[in-house]
Amino acid sequence: MALDSNDRSIAGFTMAGHSLVHWFETSIPIFLVVWLAEFDVSVTLLGLIVALGYAPFGIGALPGGILADKYGPKRLVLLCLGGMSLAFLVLALANGIYVVAVGLVCWGAAASVYHPAGLSLISTGVEERGTVFAYHGIAGNVGIALGPFVAATLLIFFPWQLVAALLAIPGLLAVAYGLSADFDPTGAVEEMDASEASDKALSVADLLTNSRTLFASAFAIVFVIVTFEGLFYRGMLTYLPEILQGLPALEGFVAGPDLEGIEPSRYIYVGFLVVGIVGQYAGGKLTDRMAPGRGLLGMFAVLTVLALAFIPVTGMGMAPLLVLCGLLGFFLFAIQPFYQDAVAVHTPANTRGLSYGYTYLGEFGLGSASIAIGGFLLDSFPLATFFAILAAFALTGAALSAGLLAVIDRFDSPRVVEDAGADADD
Repeated sequence: MALDSNDRSIAGFTMAGHSLVHWFETSIPIFLVVWLAEFDVSVTLLGLIVALGYAPFGIGALPGGILADKYGPKRLVLLCLGGMSLAFLVLALANGIYVVAVGLVCWGAAASVYHPAGLSLISTGVEERGTVFAYHGIAGNVGIALGPFVAATLLIFFPWQLVAALLAIPGLLAVAYGLSADFDPTGAVEEMDASEASDKALSVADLLTNSRTLFASAFAIVFVIVTFEGLFYRGMLTYLPEILQGLPALEGFVAGPDLEGIEPSRYIYVGFLVVGIVGQYAGGKLTDRMAPGRGLLGMFAVLTVLALAFIPVTGMGMAPLLVLCGLLGFFLFAIQPFYQDAVAVHTPANTRGLSYGYTYLGEFGLGSASIAIGGFLLDSFPLATFFAILAAFALTGAALSAGLLAVIDRFDSPRVVEDAGADADD
């Protein structure tokens, strides 16, 4: 089914926002080597500074969701785009490492509001929600792949300060586009309108009441599901390049004289992300055809098998390893539209910003614990242990998804159950 004009407008606006969040996010590590040489600081200090920049990205998701419910998601997305761009302009003016720290913290704070605001906008404004979730995910993957590529390429020709300024330009253009975008942010729901969203009082009492309501429903299970997906996702995405680089299966790979010195693991990792674009699209389309709990159960089951298969497959040679990485990339990103849709199905429309705030607190905040867990496992245990733990995360997600299917009628309010049935019938 073709998207109507409102769906198309929201899709374009949120796709621009999602791609740029990850455009900025994945370009930051490219600057690390330059900053180490420029400011003559230790890796430990610079790592701490960069961590301080990334920390608000997850921690700020919850207050970002609250603000999206209060002031409307479009306004928050525009502030996010403008804030990220201005933060990179601060980086462009940096003459010391502490100014870099200020720029990174500002970027993390601005970026944190995007996911709860953007996904709230899709969930309340879009009729063909699964399709737009798919396009939205694809845009994010494009940003993930393009950010470091463009930054690295520009650094060959220009000083890093100018590169930081150039990277800010697409964000400023997106702000101009967003200001002119015209759409109904609540076009897909009947129980609230734009005036309700802007008139709600933002108070601690409201936050506690809405939070209790959410966690007394099936959303409590969805939140834990998302956290375990985040544990699998962040652990896999963080350590896969390093793991691939040390595999015997890649020892005989020759890139060719023109690409001498480039690690083959980088080619595989880029391919992994590109296949993820296809996975995002396929997962989004499938959310229009099956209940999110059923889709989550199937995706987690596949991820469990793929994680357990990684070690045996690495001993089979290059071709099987490429196939396995392709499948991992596909299903790792195909699962994301399902949990995004699960939040939309199992929460009231007037708390979508708060709902997605909690969702990305679990995904990016609690899920990032697997970075520390993974580092410890890779330092202290055989590689198989790392993948066994990832498989355990996925298996737990599958069990929770089965539980979600079993208790939907018991936990969801009549209104939410009714909405979920309507969504499934669309």
